[in-house]
Amino acid sequence: MMDKASVETALNDQIRPAIRMDGGDIELVDVKDNKVFVRLKGACCGCPSAGMTLQMGVERLLKERFPELEGVVSV
Repeated sequence: MMDKASVETALNDQIRPAIRMDGGDIELVDVKDNKVFVRLKGACCGCPSAGMTLQMGVERLLKERFPELEGVVSV
């Protein structure tokens, strides 16, 4: 089941370390209606590759863990 705690665990286990290596971070804002709402921070904020990071990185990895995920939304 996808809830805020399980998504936070997934971010900590798989995603956050890679983003931090590039000088950024990701904040989980909310999980609602099978969507994950996040905020990119640090070097990721305003980066031209941020959209690609969300789609090809964060969303792809979270969908592997949570097949019910409909999307990741940047706020």
